[in-house]
Amino acid sequence: MTYPPEPWNLAGQAYLSIWRVPAADLPELPGGVKPVVLGGRAQVFTAWVDYQPPGQLSYHELLSTVAVRGPRVSSSITDIWVDSEISLAGGRELWGIPKDLATLSFTHGKTFTASAATEDGWIATAAFTPRLGLPIAAPAAFDVVQTLKGDLKRSPVRAKARPHLASADWSVNPEGPLGYLSGHNPSLNLHVRDFSLRFGG
Repeated sequence: MTYPPEPWNLAGQAYLSIWRVPAADLPELPGGVKPVVLGGRAQVFTAWVDYQPPGQLSYHELLSTVAVRGPRVSSSITDIWVDSEISLAGGRELWGIPKDLATLSFTHGKTFTASAATEDGWIATAAFTPRLGLPIAAPAAFDVVQTLKGDLKRSPVRAKARPHLASADWSVNPEGPLGYLSGHNPSLNLHVRDFSLRFGG
């Protein structure tokens, strides 16, 4: 499978939710990686991402990542699905990101709707309605920490986007891979609008 070398330069739209989940309910993290825990709860970020031109690749994605300890802002991706075999192969082989394939359906409009499912069943659905946002693009920088060939790999990410507050309505399959989020509500929802992103070193 041919995929771009790192770094990948990507662009598009993302719809992000932040959840506060009991640390004991988290899925497994890479060995040696510890979650950031406040009041017994970890911070989980989920995102529906529509990668679009002029980025190098165009595909859809649903991911869940946990804020983890590190020398700077860091996270570790525990669950992620894409509808691109190129993205799957590159993510696994370059950075140790555990990508799987899924059927992802996105509808853009006044309200953004999304669903994800595999042959084993549905994963989640969501609807986001953007609210107030910043008039200018804001920068962000963080690391993604995964296991690659038995070692920890810390990959830098640089991004710019116009974040908008949003309301969101999630439905998570309690028997599915994101079942640990079922019964919880996000503490914050955002439309990360018109992002540009550089992933990897």
